[in-house]
Amino acid sequence: MQAIEKILNDLSGLVWGPPMLILLFGTHLFLTFRLKFIQRYLIKAVKISFERSKEGEGDVSQFAALTTALAATIGTGNIIGVATAIASGGPGAVFWLWITGVFGIATKYSEALLSIKYRVKAGDGTMAGGPMYVLEKGMNCKWLGVIFAFFTAVTAFGIGNMVQANSIATMMNETFRTPTWITGLVITILTAAVILGGIKSIAGVCEKLVPFMALFSIVGCLIMLALRFETIPETVVLIFKSAFTGQAAAGGFLGATMREAMRYGIARGLFSNESGLGSAPIVAAAAQTKNPVRQALVSSTGTFWDTVVVCALMGLVFVNSGAWAQGLKGAALSKSAFDGIPVVGPIVLTVSLFTFVFSTILGWSYYGEKASEYLFGKKAVMPYRCAWVVAVMAGSLLTLPIVWSLADITNAFMAVPNLISLIVLNNVIVAETREHLWEEKRPGERLD
Repeated sequence: MQAIEKILNDLSGLVWGPPMLILLFGTHLFLTFRLKFIQRYLIKAVKISFERSKEGEGDVSQFAALTTALAATIGTGNIIGVATAIASGGPGAVFWLWITGVFGIATKYSEALLSIKYRVKAGDGTMAGGPMYVLEKGMNCKWLGVIFAFFTAVTAFGIGNMVQANSIATMMNETFRTPTWITGLVITILTAAVILGGIKSIAGVCEKLVPFMALFSIVGCLIMLALRFETIPETVVLIFKSAFTGQAAAGGFLGATMREAMRYGIARGLFSNESGLGSAPIVAAAAQTKNPVRQALVSSTGTFWDTVVVCALMGLVFVNSGAWAQGLKGAALSKSAFDGIPVVGPIVLTVSLFTFVFSTILGWSYYGEKASEYLFGKKAVMPYRCAWVVAVMAGSLLTLPIVWSLADITNAFMAVPNLISLIVLNNVIVAETREHLWEEKRPGERLD
C-alpha cells in the first residue's frame, strides 16, 4: 500500500508541475485581462444570483443551479484541502489559494458562458451542457469532449465522492470514536435518498442546505478569529511573507519553498473552487436563463464565496492556531486547529464538514452522471447513480493519501481540455460579454 501511495504522490507532483500551474493560473490571468477584469461586476453578479428568475429554457432556476454548484465546490477542499495545502506548502499556500480564487472568477465566468451557449436539449426535454459539448460544437473536437467526459466521470468518484466520504469518516472517528463504516453507512443512505430523484431533487436539497452551511461556517470562523484577534496581524504578515520566501523549519514542520507554496495553494485552490476544472458549467447549463452572460455572472460568484471568502477564513483559522507547525496533516491538522477553541471549535468543524461533505457528494453526482450520459446515453444514468452510492461507502474506508493523490491526478487530466477550449474560444466569450454586458444592445435581455 505504501508503494502505491508513493507512486501516486510522485505522479501527482509530476502532473502538477510548472507546466500545469502555468496553464491554469495563466488562463485565469489571460481571461481576466481579456474580459477587462470581469471581477468588477461581482456586486452585480451577487445581486442577480439572489433573484430566483425562471425566465428562459432550463431545468432549474439560476439560484438552484448556483446552490448546486456551490454544494459541489464548498466541500472538504475548504477544510481538509486548505489544511493539506498548509501542511505541505506552508502558510504561504493560503495566499496562492486566495489569489487563485480572485483571478479564477474570470475563468468560472467564461466556462459557464460557453457551456450555456453550446448546450443542447435532450430527447426527454432536459438540458445537457458542459465543456464536452463546448469542445464538440464550439471547437469541432468531439474526441476532446470524450476525453473530458471520461475524466469527469472518473474524477467525480475521487474529488466529489471518496475524498468527501473519507474526510468525514476520519473526522468522526477521531472526534467521537465513531467507526468509519457507521459514518459511511449514514452518508450512503442519505445520498441514495436524494440522488435517485435526479437534478430537481438534488437542487431542491441544495437550495435549502447550502445557504445554511455557508453562513454557519463563515460565522463560526469569525467567532474563532475574534477569540484570538490579537495574533491576526502577525498571521496575515506570515502568510504574505511565506508566499514569496517559503517557510523555514519549525517544530515538526519540515519547511516549504515558494514553489511548494504555489503548487499546493494553486492545486488546492482548483480542488476547492473548481475554476478551470469544467465541472460547475455542467449544472450551469441546466439553469433557466435569458442569455449566457446572465448565468455566467451568477456562476462566477461561486468562486468568490468558496475561495475568496470561506477558504480565506479557514486558512486564517489554521495558520492563526499554530497547529500547522506541529507536523500534522489533513484531518488531524483541522481537528487540532479547531480544538484550540473549546466547545465552539469542534462544533464548527463537525457541522461544517458534515454538511460540506454531503452537499458536495450530491452536486458531483450530477456532474458525473451527465458526463456518463454524454459517453453512453441515458441508459448509463441509473447504473452510474448506483455505483455512486456504493463508492460513498468505499471512500469512507480508504486511506487519505491514496484518495487525495488520485483526486489531484484526475483533476489535472480533466482540467486540460477545458482550459484549451477557454483559450481557443476566448473571442466568443468576449463577443457574448460585449453584447449582453458591456453594451446590452437587446432591451428584452438586459441584465438589470
